[in-house]
Amino acid sequence: MGKFKLLICLFVILSLVNFVNAATIYGTLYDLSLKKVNNARVEINTSPKQFLIAQNGTYSFNVPNGGYTIKAQLVQKNTILASIQENITIKQDGNYVLDLILFPDIEEGVEDIDIEVNSNIIETNKNKSSILIGFFVLVALVVILIVMYYLKKKKLKKEQIKSEQGKKEENDLDQIIKIIKQEGGRTTQKEIRKQIPLSEAKISLMLAELEHKGVIEKIKKGRGNIIILRKK
Repeated sequence: MGKFKLLICLFVILSLVNFVNAATIYGTLYDLSLKKVNNARVEINTSPKQFLIAQNGTYSFNVPNGGYTIKAQLVQKNTILASIQENITIKQDGNYVLDLILFPDIEEGVEDIDIEVNSNIIETNKNKSSILIGFFVLVALVVILIVMYYLKKKKLKKEQIKSEQGKKEENDLDQIIKIIKQEGGRTTQKEIRKQIPLSEAKISLMLAELEHKGVIEKIKKGRGNIIILRKK
């Protein structure tokens, strides 16, 4: 029994000697935006295992020479929000700085959040596409209506001009007949042209039309024409 107690005392003394001569590993905990992370649990696989809660975003462990794994986890309501694991080898006494950046824990709902966000983005894009399609359809309809309006307006204008030209020609024909009647039913083409301010070609065309309708008779005399009004 005395030997057993002696062995325990020697083991404790050797352990204390190891830690007295140990190195110090320390550092700061950060999130992805490089802000300090408070209240994260940090542990190192010494024998016995050491752990602490980083109240001010920093940690520190005294360890003997050897290889170690340091883990840090940010836990809320039994859910791991972010974590990191790093390996370090201590070959001699001294201070070792190992800053840790905690990454979001993908297995604890991050994927679901991404899927939900992507779903919302897809739905939003669909809504935007529907709005854009509706807008372009509306613009196309407005453009078609405007084009149809101007084409109809142009057609009506042409018809109006044509109608006015027809009325003017009828008036000119009536004026020619009136001139012939005033001259006693017989006159010359030259006389008609004097009283109507139109070109020779236009007068000839109107006389040809009246002749075609059987209203007048045109007789060639020298270089001119004698126009005779036919009796009905």
